[in-house]
Amino acid sequence: MAFDYSGKVVGITGAASKVGIGFAIAKKFLESGAKVFICDLNGEALEGAKEELASYGEVLAYALDVSDEQAVEDMFAKAAKAWGKIDIFINNAGIYPQCMVCDMTVAQWETVMNVNLKSVFLCAREAYRYMKEQGGVIINAASYAAVIASAGSGAYAASKSAVYSLTKTLAAELAPYGIRVNGFIPGVIKTGMTQGVVEQKGDELVGAIALHRLGAPVDVANAVLFLASEEASYLTGTFIEVSGGKLCVQNPDFPWKKAKEEK
Repeated sequence: MAFDYSGKVVGITGAASKVGIGFAIAKKFLESGAKVFICDLNGEALEGAKEELASYGEVLAYALDVSDEQAVEDMFAKAAKAWGKIDIFINNAGIYPQCMVCDMTVAQWETVMNVNLKSVFLCAREAYRYMKEQGGVIINAASYAAVIASAGSGAYAASKSAVYSLTKTLAAELAPYGIRVNGFIPGVIKTGMTQGVVEQKGDELVGAIALHRLGAPVDVANAVLFLASEEASYLTGTFIEVSGGKLCVQNPDFPWKKAKEEK
């Protein structure tokens, strides 16, 4: 399905990595006619992303900490001043530290909550201020860890579970203003953030996925473009799982072994 986002202004957090989900989402929206502003903490990588994305359409980039209230307010103000409005906002920024919960320091815990959760609160609140007169769409990144937590990444799972809950509350509270709030739940997507885990246990991960392959950032981007579209106008407070059928049954590897035996 082709989407036309001509005349729309879209913001995306965590979009500096050219192999990441945020970058793929930005590229898809630009290819569909939208104007896009992106942000990331890594200023150097952000400039590289902006340069490449500029070949697909109009893009602005802001280097900032998404858990910094003033920085977030400034970004929205600058984007709105440049393009007059904000129609769609994607809370995609996140970090994925591997650490047992009881081995974490308070500082490490707070960093995860600030980047993964506080940023969603700040950006959603700011997006609401710009969308309340015209309507709009907010889309938040949860994680499969919000469905089934993983030992060794408990802080990440806790933060994403909170995003899951917050998304549903925001959907109800912002509905009177014509603002839809949904989210996406990626499975194992090949990005820089998951590279280490994929390298360590790639075969095991694939064996737990019904489609028997890892996801690509564009798979998530396609789902996000649908959620933001008019075709999804009756969807709010819900999530699209983009996981290739990860653990949709207890034994997703079994049909593949049986099919191989039949050949």
